[in-house]
Amino acid sequence: MLLRRMLIMLGVALVVLLALAAYKGLSIYQQIQMFSAPPPPIKVSAVHAQEQPWQQRLAAIGTLKAFQGVDLSAEVNGIVREVLFESGQKAERGQPLIQLDSEVERASLATAEAERSLAQIEYERGRSLVSRSNISKSEFDRLASTLQKANANVAQLKAQLDKKRILAPFSGTIGIRQVDPGDYLSPGASIATLQDLSRLHVDFFLPEQQAPRLALNQRVLLSVAAFPGETFEGRITALNPKVEDETRNLQVRATLDNPEEKLLPGMFANLQVLLPIEDRVVVVPETAVTYTLYGNSVYIVVENKDDQNDAADNKAQLVVERRFIETGERRDGRVVILKGVQAGEQVVVSGQLKLDNGARVTLVDDPAQPDTPAGSN
Repeated sequence: MLLRRMLIMLGVALVVLLALAAYKGLSIYQQIQMFSAPPPPIKVSAVHAQEQPWQQRLAAIGTLKAFQGVDLSAEVNGIVREVLFESGQKAERGQPLIQLDSEVERASLATAEAERSLAQIEYERGRSLVSRSNISKSEFDRLASTLQKANANVAQLKAQLDKKRILAPFSGTIGIRQVDPGDYLSPGASIATLQDLSRLHVDFFLPEQQAPRLALNQRVLLSVAAFPGETFEGRITALNPKVEDETRNLQVRATLDNPEEKLLPGMFANLQVLLPIEDRVVVVPETAVTYTLYGNSVYIVVENKDDQNDAADNKAQLVVERRFIETGERRDGRVVILKGVQAGEQVVVSGQLKLDNGARVTLVDDPAQPDTPAGSN
C-alpha cells in the first residue's frame, strides 16, 4: 500500500516536471522565432533623381557702392552764412547747398570791375589815337595789356567768389549735415555726403582661374541681409585689367538699377554670376546626401531580388543600397550628382539615420517634398 502511494506521487511529480519543461521549451522556441524573424520594414521617404538643365554660377561676396558718391567739402576757408539744404533731402545738380561769407571777395570784385572799366575806356581811346598816329604803338600795346590784366583780375575774383557758394555736383540724396551757420570751415572740411542711389555698383573678387568665363554684360544675382528672400539683378560692367598680386583674385564690378532706393551703399551682398552655358545634370534634394569624412553617400531604393513577392498585395519587397557619390554645386536645397546616381533612381530623402545597407524599407510621402512624392518622377 505504501509502495503504491509512493509510485503515484512520483508519477504526479514526473508529470508536473514534464509540463514545466514543455512550457519552458515552448517559451524558448517562441523567443528564438521572434529574434530570428526578419525585422519589419523601415518607413522612409524617397524621390527620383532628376536630370534637368543646370546653369552654373560663380559665388562671390561684395560691397555696394553708389553709382556716384562724394563727401561734400569746402575748397576755401570761410564762415558759413547759410545752409541751404536739410539732412536727407533730395538735391538736383547745380543746387546751392552752402553759402560762405563773401563780403571781402565782393568788395574786391567791385574794385576790379571798376579798374577794368577804366582800362577799357583807355584802351578804346588809345585805339582811336593810334589809328591817327597820335600815340606810339608801344603805348597802345601797354593799354591793351592793362585791359587784359584787368579782365584776368575780374575773372579770378569771380572764381574765388564762386568757391564761396558750394553747389551739388550731381543729383542725389544728401546725408546728415555736419555744419551749422556761423561755423568756420577750413579747406577740405566735411559738410555732408551726397549719394546718387538711382544706380549702384557692387565690387567683388573671383579667383584668377575664372577669368576666361567672365564677360561684360553677364547677369549677376544679388541678395542682402536687409531684405531676406529678395533677389536683385545686375550686369557686369567692368573687369579689372590686372590680377591682384597678393590674393591672385580678379576684381569685377557689376551695376544694377535701384529705382526704389531700397539698397544703400556699404551694404554687404552675396552674389552669383550666371554663366552662359547650361548643362543637363542629375539633381537630388540636398537632404538625400549624407556627408561624412569618408565620403558622401546616398541610399538608393531597389527591389529585393532574393525575396519573393508579398502574396497579399503582390508587391516586391524594397531594400536600400548605400552608394558613395561625387557631388557638385549645391543651390536652393538641391545638389548636383557628378557620379554615383543615374536619373530615375529613387533616393531616400528622410529616415537615413535608421538605415543600414540592405535594410528593408517601405515608402511613405514626405511633406517636405510635395512636388516629388515617392514613386514619381
